[in-house]
Amino acid sequence: MRDAPASARLIEAFANTVDVKLGTDELDSADGLATWLAERGILDRAHQVGAADHGLCLRLRAGIREELGVNVGDGADPALRAGTEEALRELPVLVSVGRSDGGSLSSAPHLPPTRRALAELAIAWCELALTGEAARLKRCSEHTCAWVFWDASKNRSRRWCSMRVCGNRAKARRHSAKQTGATGPTTRGA
Repeated sequence: MRDAPASARLIEAFANTVDVKLGTDELDSADGLATWLAERGILDRAHQVGAADHGLCLRLRAGIREELGVNVGDGADPALRAGTEEALRELPVLVSVGRSDGGSLSSAPHLPPTRRALAELAIAWCELALTGEAARLKRCSEHTCAWVFWDASKNRSRRWCSMRVCGNRAKARRHSAKQTGATGPTTRGA
């Protein structure tokens, strides 16, 4: 089993700031976003987040969550994808080439602190996409859950965050649907 790299853990935590099952969102306000970024050491607690940066963050998260659903066979909403592409254009990064470390990505130095913090999320996503590791980060295919998880299985075939809970629910529904279809109403001859 392969452990999730730091970039995957960050994106997983970012995507899971919205909890579909509980109907909660850690980033439901600019203050919530500031707190979340500060708790991860990406933004100094003294910085306040404005409404525009909050909106930018929500567009980024929505599109990333859509992409993670594609990894379990869901279709992605083109409008959410487009919103994320627009958000990424507002978060420029610098690429450096180095012989010893192979190069690196960093947020553009002219960005204000909140945008630099959001660029760190964009960089983490880019690293996953470029290395192919984004395919291991998935949104649970149980739509009432939609929790994001790291698929450590050898063949990358996991579809649910928990087989015991979400996987069993999905399989029970499929079984029930088959039973209903097989024993559905019949017409008796007169």
